Amino acid sequence: MPKLKDVCRYVRSKNAGPFWVTVDLFFDGTDSYADYHDDPAISAAAIATIYGVDAALVRHFEVKSLNMVKISYPRTTPQGGVLERDMHSGQQFVPLLELHLRGISTLDP
Repeated sequence: MPKLKDVCRYVRSKNAGPFWVTVDLFFDGTDSYADYHDDPAISAAAIATIYGVDAALVRHFEVKSLNMVKISYPRTTPQGGVLERDMHSGQQFVPLLELHLRGISTLDP
């Protein structure tokens, strides 16, 4: 099974306001996008578990024309707060890089 870092040409995270973080997954082509854009490893439930947030609040936006998925989730602490550890959310993508993806070929019976 490939890892997310193996099928994406670029992965980044950033602020989406003081209360949200956005992670952008730029897949390395149309085939990778088609195979992995809705993989269970990057589902709302999986993201919620990784970042300790409510799965009902995780948002997925698919941008097929760019072979990209944008995932947004609420910050656990507000930007700039006393407990802030990553002011610009620039390092929040790192836990996703090692995720193992199944792809559509292994999901089909």
